[in-house]
Amino acid sequence: MKLGKRLLPILLTLSMAASMLPAAALAAEADTGEKHITILGTSDMHGNIWGFSYEDNAESTNNGMARLYTYIQQVRAENPNTILIDAGDDIQGTIMTDDLYNKTPEEPHPVITAMNYMGYDAMTLGNHEFNWGIPTMQTILGQADFPVLAANVTDEKGELVTGAGWTIVERDGVKVAIIGVVTPDVPIWDGGKEGIDGATFEAANVAVGKAIDEIGDQADVIVVSAHMGMYAEFDEEGGSDSAQKILDDNPEIDVLQVAHNHVVVNEKQGDVVIGGVRNGGRDIARFDLTLDADNNVVDATVEVVDMTDVAPSQEIRDIPLVAEAHQKTIDYIAGGTDESGEPLPPLGSTTAKFQPENEIRGIPAGRVMDTAVMDLINKVQLENSGADVSAAALFKDTSDLPAGDINYGNIFDIYKFDNTLYRVTVTGAELKAYMEWSAECYNQWKEGDINISFDPEYPDYLYDMFAGVDYEIDLSQPKGERIRNVMFKGEPLQDDQTLNLAVNNYRYSSALKTEGLVSGTKEWESSNSIRDMIVAYFAEHSPVAPEVDNNWKIVGVDLSEDDPRRAELISYINDGLLDTPYAASYNLADYDALVAQAQANAAAQANNVSVDGTDVGKAFTYTVEAADGTVTYYRLRDIAFAVKGTAAAFDVSWDNGVVLTVGGTYTAEAVADSNMSPTAVETTLSAQVGDETVEVPAALMSPGNYCVTAEGLATLLGATVTVTDGILNIATK
Repeated sequence: MKLGKRLLPILLTLSMAASMLPAAALAAEADTGEKHITILGTSDMHGNIWGFSYEDNAESTNNGMARLYTYIQQVRAENPNTILIDAGDDIQGTIMTDDLYNKTPEEPHPVITAMNYMGYDAMTLGNHEFNWGIPTMQTILGQADFPVLAANVTDEKGELVTGAGWTIVERDGVKVAIIGVVTPDVPIWDGGKEGIDGATFEAANVAVGKAIDEIGDQADVIVVSAHMGMYAEFDEEGGSDSAQKILDDNPEIDVLQVAHNHVVVNEKQGDVVIGGVRNGGRDIARFDLTLDADNNVVDATVEVVDMTDVAPSQEIRDIPLVAEAHQKTIDYIAGGTDESGEPLPPLGSTTAKFQPENEIRGIPAGRVMDTAVMDLINKVQLENSGADVSAAALFKDTSDLPAGDINYGNIFDIYKFDNTLYRVTVTGAELKAYMEWSAECYNQWKEGDINISFDPEYPDYLYDMFAGVDYEIDLSQPKGERIRNVMFKGEPLQDDQTLNLAVNNYRYSSALKTEGLVSGTKEWESSNSIRDMIVAYFAEHSPVAPEVDNNWKIVGVDLSEDDPRRAELISYINDGLLDTPYAASYNLADYDALVAQAQANAAAQANNVSVDGTDVGKAFTYTVEAADGTVTYYRLRDIAFAVKGTAAAFDVSWDNGVVLTVGGTYTAEAVADSNMSPTAVETTLSAQVGDETVEVPAALMSPGNYCVTAEGLATLLGATVTVTDGILNIATK
């Protein structure tokens, strides 16, 4: 990465960034004839406009389209040659979209309205855009002021379902071609819905190659926006649903955006930059391209920026339709009102909460033991289908039903997808194979492991729990050999025995049939969603008491529950001094190293900022080895947070530059370190202090946080600042 680019600040609303660096960098490019194009990529926003969890009735702190727009506007101010693209899965995923606006596609849609306001240059279809069939998708996306791309999907007439497979956007004389492709696996999940069975879903790598041939020499830069992961989801041999296969077969590509898997992708293969983000507007991918005077790409970088600490854009929230949709959704969850304006009664009630507390922070109890939440869902599926056995997943680790009144948000929390229910005939052998497939989500237990952990390649929603049979999962065994003692109606389940299985439509298509787990076909499908079934159950049976039949359990493990060393390590985890051992278990063989790590983390979290000799808080430090010794920089926002309410209080804000107000009140939240780069660039902070501009040495961390030395802080505050034994002390007396 070029130094100039490293100094391009990533401005966050509540962060401090260098006001002169972008102009300087662009000026330097002008002198050399170079051009700088920034491409911002979003995806998998799943209807989260506001930055709000409707099922929890609470504001979020790190996601939403409104936060994305704050960052987008700051980057556009930094570089007017910015292109904004999206890789799909946007009109589905919240109560707002799924239960309200997608059922009236002819009405203005809040997500598309917001995207129009945000000024997208292009969008690629995601698989969830097809959830309501192709005509509904076309009606909703027909409201877009930007091209919607799907180069690999054609209708029965052979025409592209969105009317476009690629588009060209020009910035600063540079022509950027954007090709959009969606995973061709859509029929696996949504087959049977209007228009899908008659459509053709071409291999993504082939469709991209055809698009590149069509584009020819019309473009200087080729961008592929692919709604799929890097590696095949189903077609491992052909790679038709693999972004890596797209790249392997099409060397002309300069930028590759991936999506669908809800994971951060930030890498470079050769000269190609590749980026992908998580879901819900949690991140944005930033691609920076430098081109020479002939529009050849001479440098390219990619960065995935976390939206934690970014203030949501009030502009987006104030869009009339967005504000209306937000309130409409909140009212819908609460049950609405009658004709006189009085609140309608709740959907039902419970006698107690349904989910046990986690023993270990971040290790969900609902995935290591039978719980009332899963027993309720499976009970509803059995009653509605008349099946012998039911399978369902805990879609979210924290899903729970509270004690007391239940509203629609609570139902959505335990069953967030709009699935229907199937009944299919299976043999005992097929059911056991399905159970083995599900149990692959766990890591194998090893002697000395103090917890059960999970294979990070298996998302939560792929782990099903079963009702109607009793069984054990032996985690001392490798994948494929774990299911033990399967009992049906008190007798061992025979391989040739026949049963009826209740399972949702998604799992039937994407696992049972695609993985070849069962040979039978669905013999019945519900006319309503499983979520609606749960609503009806509460209406009939409230108050509902949590019930657990404990029909399954994990065996073959000894978690050393009586060993005091285990209790000590768990206390460190729960206190945040050790990371959650989710993807790999902690083992007692590593006890000494883990204790040392926890103690080191405790020391690192100790207060290192004091005012007049009294410890007041903690500031992140960044150290640099210089010729005359080590130079320590302290994060300025941390110091402001630590000293608020003291005699050394000061405020830091951003107003086209850093503004520091001595004696002011700092009102921002503490900085979250999860989105901070471990490195920084030494620079100069130019801050407005009163009527003066003060410059001090600084280190600039991505995304846009200044760190200053003790001497620099003294200059900014006009106070005495010293460092003793690592403690930064500000003297006011």
